Amino acid sequence: MVINLEILLQQILNGLVLGSVYALVALGYTMVYGILQLINFAHGDVLMIGAMVGVSVVILLSKTGLPGPVLLLVALLVAIPVCVVLSLFIERVAYRPLRNAPRLAPLITAIGVSIVLQTMAMIIWKPNPIVFPDLLSTTPVEIFGAVLAPKQILILVVSAAMMAGLALLVNKTKLGRAMRATAENPRIAGLMGVNANQVIAATFAIGAALAAVAGVLVAMNYNIAQFSMGFIPGLKAFTAAVLGGIGNIAGAVLGGLLLGVIESLGAGYVGDLTGGFLGSHYQDIFAFVVLIVVLVFRPSGIMGERVADRA
Repeated sequence: MVINLEILLQQILNGLVLGSVYALVALGYTMVYGILQLINFAHGDVLMIGAMVGVSVVILLSKTGLPGPVLLLVALLVAIPVCVVLSLFIERVAYRPLRNAPRLAPLITAIGVSIVLQTMAMIIWKPNPIVFPDLLSTTPVEIFGAVLAPKQILILVVSAAMMAGLALLVNKTKLGRAMRATAENPRIAGLMGVNANQVIAATFAIGAALAAVAGVLVAMNYNIAQFSMGFIPGLKAFTAAVLGGIGNIAGAVLGGLLLGVIESLGAGYVGDLTGGFLGSHYQDIFAFVVLIVVLVFRPSGIMGERVADRA
């Protein structure tokens, strides 16, 4: 098989767009795990709530004549606080009472919260998919022979900005130092004056904000939103977090981007080699094959688990 460089670049760019979304969601997983040692399986459904709120805002305001980019900005500004409040409520009601319980209890609770969120979304927005209208230009942009839509470029830019902002917050602010201290040893951090409950709540809030942005971006990219849309991205983001080294913020970003590129290249080239048998319709396979391989050969992930950097 002869590799066409333009097609290869196209697949890599598509993978980076996909991986940017995975990275945003994986950051929420890895921050919560870094502090609580908890896998918050409801996190993918927070993404879904963000997308559903975003599409509702866009549809509601679409008759006002506002430009598409303004509608998208308003959708993000509404979806973020809704998801933050929801995530804080989940942490306070479902997870905080189980903080000292056996580790299986909060895990089962997280799955239960996920089911509750999906059911609530199905009741509020109905089971049928909702069309997310095009808010940006559909004229493709050529990059060295590859083609990206403006909305895909926006996903790359917004994701990079949010990941850079999170890195600055964790490494350069008082809250970031408190998060790292709590992740390393909650009891000693408490003796040093760190309020663990506030730090944990802030961690859930930040993760929810990232998931809300990811949800709106995913709905915008695929022009659709529905009550079950958070399940697969949530699992893949968890895979990305494990791939990079769960508990490690840089690892979550690296894992998300790598997973997106692996999926894109796998769906493109493996699909060709198998005559379409493992093409784009089976791209989910590659993510979970990666998860199995990582868990078998390197359970700590690519970047391991640097306790001092967890947040």
